Amino acid sequence: MDLEVGVGRIHGIVGESGSGKTTLAKVLTGQLRPDAGEVFLGGRVLPARRTRDELSAIQMIYQDPYSSLDPRMTVRQTLTELLRLVQGLSKPRAQARCLELLDQVALPASALDGYPGQFSGGQRQRIAIARALAVEPTVLVADEPTSALDVSIQAAVLDLLLGLRDRLGLSIVVISHNPAVVRHLCDDVTVMLDGEVVETGIATQVIDHPRSEYTRALVAAVPRLFADEFPMDVDAT
Repeated sequence: MDLEVGVGRIHGIVGESGSGKTTLAKVLTGQLRPDAGEVFLGGRVLPARRTRDELSAIQMIYQDPYSSLDPRMTVRQTLTELLRLVQGLSKPRAQARCLELLDQVALPASALDGYPGQFSGGQRQRIAIARALAVEPTVLVADEPTSALDVSIQAAVLDLLLGLRDRLGLSIVVISHNPAVVRHLCDDVTVMLDGEVVETGIATQVIDHPRSEYTRALVAAVPRLFADEFPMDVDAT
């Protein structure tokens, strides 16, 4: 399969559980080696064993903010560890950068001395995003970034990702089983089934006018508040 993520664009990967979405995410971030094929970044092939800089360039935001953060470390400790060990910043510069990161994810400076257990799910996901940003990646891979969150705060996290793309020029890959999330957030989308690409294209076009029976079934399964909410062209072939 070929997957291209444009610079400064958000590309959704959508499919049901077991379709290969998370495996693809782990290949992109270097956690798994592909059985075949290559991963390119900026026109250059990434090796099977990546350098620290190559690993930093593509960062993962995990699905569950409750388990992705170390409960024994404050936010300050979590961020400072990366900033000093990976980025090589001095202690004063690392402290200043911590404040910049919290500002980027819309958290107050007072959050620095809190532990993960003191925050809501949405706040924890913002902390996880700040951690991913700490190593200054060019690509973020978000694996079901809102599925573990209350519905009331999902939109805020999605809007945060949109804002980060616009302000920082990031490319973002969003893994999701929900076509509605992909349509709201993404510029482009790839639909996967059993590790294969079913169809790909502009997100609104693929979701509103799906060509494959599988994509039509995914879209039809999304709950709607209103009948005309992202209407699907059921006659598309």
